[in-house]
Amino acid sequence: MSTAEIVGHAGAEDETIKISVANLTKTFAVKNKPPVVALDDISLTVGNGEFLSIVGPSGCGKTTLLRILAGLDRQTSGRITLRRQVDDTRPANAVVFQQQSAFPWLTVEENVSYGLRMARAPRSVIKEQTAYWVATTGLAAFKNAYPHQLSGGMKQRVAIARAFAYDADILFMDEPFAALDEQTKAVLQAELMRIWGDTGKTVVYITHSLDEAVSLSDRVLVMTSHPGRIKAAVQVPFERPRDVMALRKASGYGELVSYLWDLLRDEVGNAMADEAARIGS
Repeated sequence: MSTAEIVGHAGAEDETIKISVANLTKTFAVKNKPPVVALDDISLTVGNGEFLSIVGPSGCGKTTLLRILAGLDRQTSGRITLRRQVDDTRPANAVVFQQQSAFPWLTVEENVSYGLRMARAPRSVIKEQTAYWVATTGLAAFKNAYPHQLSGGMKQRVAIARAFAYDADILFMDEPFAALDEQTKAVLQAELMRIWGDTGKTVVYITHSLDEAVSLSDRVLVMTSHPGRIKAAVQVPFERPRDVMALRKASGYGELVSYLWDLLRDEVGNAMADEAARIGS
């Protein structure tokens, strides 16, 4: 089965939906053992321009789901529909991973322009977009530097700049700030919110941090322990634009984080028990 079907808007009812997933299942073959079910009967929607976060215990299939939605892996069964304007010539999606993904032999400027160059964009577009996103992400002073000369936070700025310069319709982000110190993480979260607010991209964001999920998102999906299912979809009621740090002092913020933890607590316990059983077997 193909990973996703890309269709044009069929009517007004589709205008608010960017991604639709129905009954998605993913299994992995294991030698001399029954197949492992990683994702079981996942159904969800992502709104056009929505910032959607997905949280869940370790090993629940969050990254597997993101990779399938991004077209990097295939589902075993189920249907994924990406709704786009029929005349939209932009790439369907771009991905930012937790691991540093800058090419070490390219400068910052060359890394940011990489997607555009691979897409054979006009030279004028490459030059204009690269200069804009290098400046927008605070990298102008480092445009001729190589990744080994940059801090972890600066390398993630390069990854974000490259993804936005590519001008993809949907941005998938897999724990992009997880390995960073808290101060750098807070700065980049604020930068991401500013850039996302300016572009209106649809974002699917994987995180282990409930604070991050609430601070950044319009909606949070909570997944169960293995096999991964959608346990709950929680709306984040805080107005935009948001100051990520100031929001944490807002009325109702702590209660929402606590509510998400209440949904997750048993799932984390189940995941830990499964891991202990696996190691002991």
